[in-house]
Amino acid sequence: MTERKTINTGRNLPVAIAVGLGLGALVIITLMTVKVTFLVLVAVIVAMAMWEISRALTTRQVRIPLIPIAVGGALMFALAYWQGPRAALAALAVTFIAVVAWRLHGGADGYVRDVTAGVFVLIYLPTMATFVAMMVAQPHGAHRALLFAILTVCSDSGGYFAGILFGRHPMAPTISPKKTWEGLAGSAVLCLAAGAIGMRFLLPGTVWEGLLLGVAAVAAATLGDLVESMIKRDLDTKDMGSILPGHGGVLDRIDAMLIVAPVSWLLMTIFLS
Repeated sequence: MTERKTINTGRNLPVAIAVGLGLGALVIITLMTVKVTFLVLVAVIVAMAMWEISRALTTRQVRIPLIPIAVGGALMFALAYWQGPRAALAALAVTFIAVVAWRLHGGADGYVRDVTAGVFVLIYLPTMATFVAMMVAQPHGAHRALLFAILTVCSDSGGYFAGILFGRHPMAPTISPKKTWEGLAGSAVLCLAAGAIGMRFLLPGTVWEGLLLGVAAVAAATLGDLVESMIKRDLDTKDMGSILPGHGGVLDRIDAMLIVAPVSWLLMTIFLS
């Protein structure tokens, strides 16, 4: 008799799907109507993720200078959209100065630790988010950002369902035990299809460019998942939060997007220039 595989998703699948569809609808509505509302949505999401990781870091007695990171990150994000990359880069440098200055009043004990963690959060969250703002500011910006979001969702969904249905061989058992090579294959199939279709019909690109974008997106998304898994293992936490039923925290939902954003921006800028 053939042994039947028991599928354990590890989360409430109907609730997770409902929340995912709701978030997707919110992204599409804001992106396709008034772009500024989409940017506000992204900024709020990133701010929530910063709060989650700041709270998680306190379990290791790490207290990042959250106020200058949040203010500087918001400035970077706004300048990236209205003024472009050079202004955002200048804001990043100024924010770094603010971070190292802000922490001075806390004394020498743990100064390097807290500043280093603060700079990591600054790069990991608001700096990565600036690439979304720069995408939206470009020609066909709404479609660029939409394709970026679709690629990330395809990587997550393809990996999730292929993993629970066919997953047998762990890809990185010491980092993320549930991630499998079969799941990665599912992510790749959906991302390649989404990239090819998206570049051909959403943007004035070619199928081959879309396939290359899909390959880069699945690689970046997988790295993003592994990076956040490693952070959570280091901090000994299962989820960064519980605000999104069926998904965990906000950072648990956008971890792949943070790494896919600069990769997508770069390739679409090259292909569509």
